[in-house]
Amino acid sequence: MSDASLAALHELIKRTALNAVRASAPAGICFGTVTSAAPLTIAVDQKMTLTEDFLTLSSLVRDFDVDMTVDHTTETRSGGSGDAAFSSHDHGYAGKKTFRVHLGLQAGEKVVMLMEQGGQRYVVLDRVR
Repeated sequence: MSDASLAALHELIKRTALNAVRASAPAGICFGTVTSAAPLTIAVDQKMTLTEDFLTLSSLVRDFDVDMTVDHTTETRSGGSGDAAFSSHDHGYAGKKTFRVHLGLQAGEKVVMLMEQGGQRYVVLDRVR
């Protein structure tokens, strides 16, 4: 096989592979703007707005609860009314506690998303700051 034939075959294989990747619609990065927090909607462009049905949210863009173990003493504070029950005091605070992390999206925020293969679902990864 001549060098020219090998080069042509190489180009044909490369073009075929690229076309196969394009046809499969692999995942891709895209950006959007939150247009509503409840219900959640994100505008990708002027023609396409995504609703909650098409979105998967990472922990960086949603409220969630987290369990934490604490073991400390509160700061000394006084109560107020002058009653002995409200005099300056502190107390221990220990054990496993549940805390709410508030990271839910708000209207106007910009987000970066991963479009899943085929473009049917989008994973909202994080805010763009």
